[in-house]
Amino acid sequence: MEWNWSSLTWLIVSLSAALLALLSWRKASNGSTKQRPPGPPGWPVVGNMFDLGKMPHQALYRLRSKYGSVLWLQLGSVNTMVILSAKTAAQLFKNHDLPFSDRKVPDAVTALGYNQGSLAFGNYGAYWRMLRRLCSTELLLSRRINETAILRQKCIDNMIRWIEEDAVASRAQGRLGEVQLSHFLFLFAFNLLGNLMLSRDLLDSQSKEGHEFFDAMNKIMEWAGKPNVADYLPFLKWMDPLGIKRNMVRDMGQAMKIAARFVDERVQEKQSGREKVKKDFLDVLLEYEGDGKEGSDKISERNVIVIILEMFFAGSETSSSTIEWAMAELLRSPNSMRKVKEELDRIVGPNRKTFNWELNSIVTPETMDMKEWMGITVLKLVPLKPIPMYYFV
Repeated sequence: MEWNWSSLTWLIVSLSAALLALLSWRKASNGSTKQRPPGPPGWPVVGNMFDLGKMPHQALYRLRSKYGSVLWLQLGSVNTMVILSAKTAAQLFKNHDLPFSDRKVPDAVTALGYNQGSLAFGNYGAYWRMLRRLCSTELLLSRRINETAILRQKCIDNMIRWIEEDAVASRAQGRLGEVQLSHFLFLFAFNLLGNLMLSRDLLDSQSKEGHEFFDAMNKIMEWAGKPNVADYLPFLKWMDPLGIKRNMVRDMGQAMKIAARFVDERVQEKQSGREKVKKDFLDVLLEYEGDGKEGSDKISERNVIVIILEMFFAGSETSSSTIEWAMAELLRSPNSMRKVKEELDRIVGPNRKTFNWELNSIVTPETMDMKEWMGITVLKLVPLKPIPMYYFV
């Protein structure tokens, strides 16, 4: 068999990568083991990755009986400590909160320096504390949420209209009128965030930019959720063997360009003297001025763009997936669905589409039982009382 230069090059690269993997694994496993928690022995290079199997949470639960509530694993070249009891977790956060406050940043999220301006992936420090305080006081405060009642009602009305139109179109094509609920729930959450962040519907028939932004954000979430071998074998980051970071750079760049246009439009509005009656979260970010004691006095335009993107990441997929899961469980249990419909018709009324819940006045922390069964069902001893939305308008 004759060797050509291409085959020889690939052989050298493969052998070099294997040697680097072995050296990296030996370096990670040969560190001081005196203070390490117990854990299962790992294989060369891959460590304990295959020990987790198809159901990692169940595999970790089984390992707890053998090694205790604090477990040491080696996932590729990444040393990992696993906490397997609520009591141990409480002790960790009470006594070692700061050393463990930063989270591991996936390689894909470092595209275009996104993690440097992020609340979810940023390092704990002055900027992170300022950003958390700003989100808590200007976005997540109960008063702010109550002020969005009209916006929420509008987005819900639009979603119901879209579902009805899609069902009609389905029947016209000879089908049973089925709809893809997850799609409409995601559009609802995305548009609601668009109104909270930017005071606009991003997804309507007139918004080309909105649809481009939606597509780019979908792709970003897809790449961020894909398992990446470079996260467990860091020496492969320069190769990007699965192409995840390259794709993330492309789609993140597209989303950032569109978000930058939204920011530029708002800056030009302010410069022209056109002030809005009601400020949204973008106004809050652009008008922020520090107190001079901690962190910078202004938020850079790049970080404003990152924060806007992050709010969409955090609020759209999570909210829509939770509602989709609840609807799927109800559809699997016709008896529960019937009871829910009867209760809503009896307590809320058959024609009211939107309402909030509040706890009865007799409720105290002692009267509530928040036991979890299988991690999905919460048992409430005290019923919630529905309050019509117009109370908050």
